Amino acid sequence: MEYTGLEVDNILNKKIFIIGDVGKGKTSLTAKLLDELILHGFSKYITVIDMAPSTKDIGARLSAYTENVKNVRYFFSEKIRGPRIEGKNSTEVLEIARRNREIVEKFLEEYLNNPTEILIINDLTLYLHAGEVNKIFDIMGKAKTFIANAYYGNTLSDDKGSGLTLKEKLLVQMLLKKFDTIIML
Repeated sequence: MEYTGLEVDNILNKKIFIIGDVGKGKTSLTAKLLDELILHGFSKYITVIDMAPSTKDIGARLSAYTENVKNVRYFFSEKIRGPRIEGKNSTEVLEIARRNREIVEKFLEEYLNNPTEILIINDLTLYLHAGEVNKIFDIMGKAKTFIANAYYGNTLSDDKGSGLTLKEKLLVQMLLKKFDTIIML
C-alpha cells in the first residue's frame, strides 16, 4: 500500500506510527517522510534514532534509503543485532535484546537531555524487546512531531522460546493508542 499523505502539513505536530510485517516498506516510507521534512527546511529540528540492526538479511537503516540522514542529528550503532535472526536459543535471543537496549538507551537519554522538535525512530521494536515502553512515552512527550516505524507481523515469530515476540506485539498494541496517525503496511 502506498501512503500518499506525504505533505508536510500532514506530518508536522503529529504522532505517526508505521507498522507492518517484514519487507512491507516501513523504512522506505519513513525515509520519504524525513525527506519531505528536510525539503521544507526542518533539518536542524530533526533527530533520527536508527535502531535497525546491521544485518543484510532483514531490515535496513534509514541511511540505505536516503542520504538526508547526514543533514540531521543521526544516532545509530553497528553493534545493534537482530535477536531472533542471530540468537541460536532463548538465552542468546534475550542477551542480544539486552545489549541492544543498552546501546539504544544511550541514544534515548541523549535525546531526552537535548530534544529536538522532530524525532524519527526507525525499527522501534528493537528497543521494545528488552526496553521499557514508558521511556518511549517520555520521549514522545518531548517531540512535537514523532514518527516511528515498528515490526508488526508474523514473519519473525520464531523467538526460540524467549517470549520476545509476544512482548513485542503487546507493547506495539499499547503504543498504538498514543498515535494520531497509524499506517499499516
